[in-house]
Amino acid sequence: MTVQEKPLQNFNISTFQNDLLDWYYANKRDLPWRNDQDPYKVWVSEIMLQQTKVDTVIPYFNNFIEKFPTVYDLAVADEQAVLKAWEGLGYYSRARNLQTAVREVVENYGGQVPDDPNQLEGLKGIGSYTKGAILSIAFNKPEPAVDGNVMRVFSRVLNIDEDIALPKTKKLFESVTREIISQEDPSSFNQAIMDLGATICTPKSPSCLLCPVQEHCEAFTLGVEEQLPIKSKAKKNKKIPYVVLLLKDKTGKIAIEKRPEDGLLANLWQFPMVPLQEVTIDLLENWFYAQYGLRIRLGQKLGDLKHVFSHLTWNLEIVEAKLFEESSEENCLIFVDKEKELKDYPFPVSHQKMMQYL
Repeated sequence: MTVQEKPLQNFNISTFQNDLLDWYYANKRDLPWRNDQDPYKVWVSEIMLQQTKVDTVIPYFNNFIEKFPTVYDLAVADEQAVLKAWEGLGYYSRARNLQTAVREVVENYGGQVPDDPNQLEGLKGIGSYTKGAILSIAFNKPEPAVDGNVMRVFSRVLNIDEDIALPKTKKLFESVTREIISQEDPSSFNQAIMDLGATICTPKSPSCLLCPVQEHCEAFTLGVEEQLPIKSKAKKNKKIPYVVLLLKDKTGKIAIEKRPEDGLLANLWQFPMVPLQEVTIDLLENWFYAQYGLRIRLGQKLGDLKHVFSHLTWNLEIVEAKLFEESSEENCLIFVDKEKELKDYPFPVSHQKMMQYL
């Protein structure tokens, strides 16, 4: 049964709100960004929480706010310092977009995060969910903040069998949430739905017997809670093989390079990566000379790593190498002291893992 066919018919909104909020007030998670309703902190936490679990985010959030306690601090920070503070969280475009948007807040809004929906959504990296989260949590405005958690909860409570991977379904849930949200305490309401989805109405094996809104849940009544939500499968993940070189010069310094300014993992640092779609291992030394102007000698293979992104997988073969002949020509590699300097550069998780082989 879809909401279009049955738009909240026979659904007791006020009782649902009361049951949900009573549970939340008694059981809400102790999270550092809930200590106050500072819109900047709410904003940072919501950007970090995209595609990252709460337990992972907490130490990153505390460290980030310690380094950049206000929009002004983040606006003037060096991008490499921001990426270093983000190192390990992944999806680094989130950090770059956040800093760009914060600079706009300082420049156009006097350092005050706007509470106007249009102004807020006009900032880089802020979509409908983040906009709703900031407006509701920080400014206590009855705006829906619909993510996967919220769609899962309401698909079960209202027995909605629409595909949540489709944009039109998110619009549907935004409309539903707008009708159900508490007008008196929208901040707590949206956070309550988030907590419910994270702790009780989980993707697999939901704890229905502990659920504070069980009596409102159509999926539980029908015994179909584990069949919802409906989500179509994502496109097949593309696999790309690389050889990653842990290349040392004669002094033992290690070669690193900066990734391009655009695209995947932009502006992070990495060990040199050789795409095996372009070159075979026996021609790798020649390929490297053509690419970098440096003569190298390959050593032994040190290990393999697999790193999975949302849309592709890197299959990484880690090989040691030595600089055989230096060049006076400029190239994009720099050689750094592995003990003193390497730690100062922001690396993606996959390359952080390789450091065990140094």
